[in-house]
Amino acid sequence: MTQTTLLQYEAPWPVHALDWCKSTAPGHQSRPRSAFRLGIASFSEDYRNRIAIVGLQDERVLVEDDYTDYPDFVTLVEANHGYPATNLQWQPASASGFSWTGKAPAAELLATTGDALRVWEYFGDAPPASSAYVGRQPTGGGHRLTLKTALSGQSKVQSQSTGPPLTSFSWNEKAPSLVVTSSIDTTCTVWNIDTSTAITQLIAHDREVYDVAWLPGSTDIFVSVGADGSLRAFDLRSLEHSTILYETPAPKSGPPASSASSRLPTSPLLRIAFNPADSNYMSTFHMDGQDVQILDMRSPGQPVIELRGHRAQVNAMGWSTTDRPTLATAGDDCQVLLWDLAAYTQTATSPRTANSRLNSPRPDVKKRVVSDPIMAYSASSEVTNLAWSPQIPGMTMNTGHSTAPGEWLAIASGKSIKALKV
Repeated sequence: MTQTTLLQYEAPWPVHALDWCKSTAPGHQSRPRSAFRLGIASFSEDYRNRIAIVGLQDERVLVEDDYTDYPDFVTLVEANHGYPATNLQWQPASASGFSWTGKAPAAELLATTGDALRVWEYFGDAPPASSAYVGRQPTGGGHRLTLKTALSGQSKVQSQSTGPPLTSFSWNEKAPSLVVTSSIDTTCTVWNIDTSTAITQLIAHDREVYDVAWLPGSTDIFVSVGADGSLRAFDLRSLEHSTILYETPAPKSGPPASSASSRLPTSPLLRIAFNPADSNYMSTFHMDGQDVQILDMRSPGQPVIELRGHRAQVNAMGWSTTDRPTLATAGDDCQVLLWDLAAYTQTATSPRTANSRLNSPRPDVKKRVVSDPIMAYSASSEVTNLAWSPQIPGMTMNTGHSTAPGEWLAIASGKSIKALKV
């Protein structure tokens, strides 16, 4: 009996934001199905966007390649979102043990950014006993997705908000009530989503901020990237200054800065992501760039590794959650590349603890160029986003079949989502 290595889903709309659930559903720890849930969001340039949760139609799709009576994934529930969601994330795994104010124990939280930071409550009821339905779940399936709160500017908003668009956010793993958002208005805002209050708002960059990420294990330090081409670190304990970890080199050729603006042309940085296995390392890439830069916090200023494998602009990247430093990248060349960086990353002899300040420099390290990914997957069109699953344990079905443990990688390409067993 072969195990499935590819699961597929066709959405009714182009998919932009995408995330794999971080933990099984409350009370469903023994059901393999609930580890395979994705949150997805549409992208259309109007006010009719949607977010949806999709899940496995039947566990047998994991082991039976010929089990094609039904689609692999079905829509469990969906909701209106208005403007497109720029980012969507499930609650961190640590959130299930957190004592939230006024949240039902059976509910799971998701968050999205767009014209506001929205926190959603999802109730995934027990699946219907029979799977005789085809396509979408019947609406009586018990799945509910409701808006819990919307936050914009520095306050809670009741109606449709009119704040400057938020580009992204990061959910704190250690303190799941903390979320930091980034905005095109040059600011980052740290929210307590449990009390719906802004803890602090700061001007982070000279221009739009495109992405933000908490330092793993820390509730004080986060980093951001933006249109000014810089990667900066902030410490909530000393906000009077930030640390510039990297600035993109000015383009060699390009229009001279006009007299109306003294800004030099820079290459914006679009995304930032920490390696969860060793938070000294983080990855970023440039707008329209084909390469991915890996930076080491201990030797800021220049990348220590550059990944060169894509033949068109990179759109997305994500680190695996295992102890081995593995990065997935995806781009307009329809390629998803997997990079094993264990041979190139050195773990410090005395790892910098998350509470130390940003100050453990290393001697200058020469940049390594890596151009040989360990895996390449070709999609049928440009790949716009990706998301890793957590490590999913092996499981035995009631049919007697069993699956091996491992990780999956979900990729979005147009209206298609494919989940690849890594």
